[in-house]
Amino acid sequence: MGGGRWRTGGRWRTAGSALVRVIVVWAVSTLTMLALAGLLPDFQLQLADGDSITRTALTAVWGAGAFGLLSALVWPVVVRALLLVPALVLGLLVFFLNGSLLLIALWLVPDGRGAADPSTAVVVAAVMSAVASATSTALAVRDDDAYRRRLYRLADRKRPRAAVTGGPRSVPGTLFLQLDGVGHRVLRDAVADGLMPTVAGWLDTSHRLTPWRTDWSSQTGASQLGILHGSNEDVPAFRWYEKDTGRLMVSNRPASAVELQRRAIARTGDGGLLTVDGASRGNLFSGGADQLALVLSMAARRGRSNRSRAGYFAYFSDPANAVRTAGSFVAETVREVAQSIRARLRKETRRVSRGGTYPFVRAFATVVERDVVVAAVIGDLLAGRTAVYADLVAYDEVAHHSGPHSHDTDRVLARLDRSVALLAKVAEHAPRPYRIVLLSDHGQSPGETFEGAYGLTLRDLVRAGCGLPVSRRVRRTRSGSEARDAARDALRNALHRPVDEVGEQMGEASDPVVLASGNLGLVSFPGVPHRMTREEIDRRHPALLHTLANHPGIGFLLVASEEHGSVVLGRAGAEVPVAELADDGPLAVFGRGAAEAVRRTDGFRHVADIMVNSMYDPATGNVHAFEEQIGSHGGLGGEQAHAFLLSPVDLSEPVADGAELVGAEQVHQVLRRWLRECAGPQVPLENSPSTSETEELLPVDGPVVPEKKS
Repeated sequence: MGGGRWRTGGRWRTAGSALVRVIVVWAVSTLTMLALAGLLPDFQLQLADGDSITRTALTAVWGAGAFGLLSALVWPVVVRALLLVPALVLGLLVFFLNGSLLLIALWLVPDGRGAADPSTAVVVAAVMSAVASATSTALAVRDDDAYRRRLYRLADRKRPRAAVTGGPRSVPGTLFLQLDGVGHRVLRDAVADGLMPTVAGWLDTSHRLTPWRTDWSSQTGASQLGILHGSNEDVPAFRWYEKDTGRLMVSNRPASAVELQRRAIARTGDGGLLTVDGASRGNLFSGGADQLALVLSMAARRGRSNRSRAGYFAYFSDPANAVRTAGSFVAETVREVAQSIRARLRKETRRVSRGGTYPFVRAFATVVERDVVVAAVIGDLLAGRTAVYADLVAYDEVAHHSGPHSHDTDRVLARLDRSVALLAKVAEHAPRPYRIVLLSDHGQSPGETFEGAYGLTLRDLVRAGCGLPVSRRVRRTRSGSEARDAARDALRNALHRPVDEVGEQMGEASDPVVLASGNLGLVSFPGVPHRMTREEIDRRHPALLHTLANHPGIGFLLVASEEHGSVVLGRAGAEVPVAELADDGPLAVFGRGAAEAVRRTDGFRHVADIMVNSMYDPATGNVHAFEEQIGSHGGLGGEQAHAFLLSPVDLSEPVADGAELVGAEQVHQVLRRWLRECAGPQVPLENSPSTSETEELLPVDGPVVPEKKS
């Protein structure tokens, strides 16, 4: 009986506190509206012939109340209706929508006393939303329960489930936070330079830093699939052509992502790292989690509630969030334009195109994606979820265009550290303790693009080696002319016949498919149903392999062989069977583990006819990307293959002393071991999605689609 009276009294106190907060926020919003009416000539709260101070104040009270009510009731509905709108467009619409709500609120004021110019309404609405949000948060912070409820609302989460809150609070959860593209050296340098004080503090007190080496395909698709699902078998690159299906697989396309996830589940027999009580935020793959936001492999699910954009609704349903993020989006876009102009004025030699839509793409990655993912993770922490895996992609996106060691990326690293600090602070208010693990999926290697260094693309070089036409622009460049001359000479010497006669006897062959994944290139001949051997390629295109292997911008080739199974080809006629491959010869400059990485990829079902790795200069750390990136990853060479794992010292050592952590699949095993140590999910097979269930998400079939430059 006494307990019931206590609970009733507690409910009354909670209701009373909420009412006080509403009144205070309403009063502050009213004062803000009055101040803006006095400052902005196109914003009026009185009739043309004037009103008394009391009447003007009542108009402000009415207008502020109507705007607040519309923001609370109408805004979430509008945002949900706009889930089909692309995220970039949604961010730009935020100001317009908020201003429209203010105009409606002023229209509701009796006697037509409220009026504003549309452009002024946008400004007034933005300021009022920001002030109201700041006031509400400041009041709520003094009340732990209210603050927690607000964060749940922003992240679209309910109160913690009884199973969590009622259980032992000593059982820790685990947050895995991936800093996309941040290599081991970059993290160490950022800590030494004071850019990441939160990480530095952890290293001094509570965490250990462990490097790990990626597979040959040093990119998010392969690494994250291995980390979350335990297998990245048969993922030779970021993009590749599959002869047996005619598909062009691209890791960051929803159709490809869901198919890769389906294959990994079928191969391993379990759903992934996050199968039980897990959350996946901002990732390419789900990891088996039931709580998803911005997960690419789930983006094409049928039904509005299952769309990956639903994560945007959870965040943008609060108009203050929307206004703040939209403002930061605009600021980041302007910042990118200014930095691009500065780089051009300084005549920096390593530059790629940063025009077109790129400023908006960068702003989305560094602002919108960050804010939405961080808000979702905050909700997960306060909901007490057992395991959360989130990816912050800001550094990777900026480093591609500005370079991995630039001033631009330094600023991004500092902002990432602030996000880490925020999540660590929120974790202190969670219903259970959390162990926070930071990790990366790969690094980035600097260097001028292949085209910038030699005046032609890899596709141009391949076509020249095949005796196919190339553009006049390429023929005018020194490297383009040399490539064509070398191809003609090699072809003539190989067959001891004029080039024109050889072309007639070979006949027309289908054009090769040439794809780029950072500094890793893939050449496939779709007209041949199987993986071509060196001997077959030499018979069809006698000059091709010689042209590629001896180009100064190329480090080595991998190609099948009738005689040796497979061989690695290098300059000056270097040739090593894969079975005898060691970390010397053509692979010497690429460091320890290169031979094993190449040997593993050679066994993939969908390895390309010719795998092309760019040169690597160990003195400078430079590689040549085969796409428009001055910071790249995807192949072997330099920092791109060296990621990091930052873990609490109360977790077991990732590997034994003196051992190396190699490959994403091994990282997966380490993370699963840590979850078991924390009494986390055990990934039971009976809870894993079946092959038929994963196929229902999105069938991946159809002809190969034209490759887009990225």
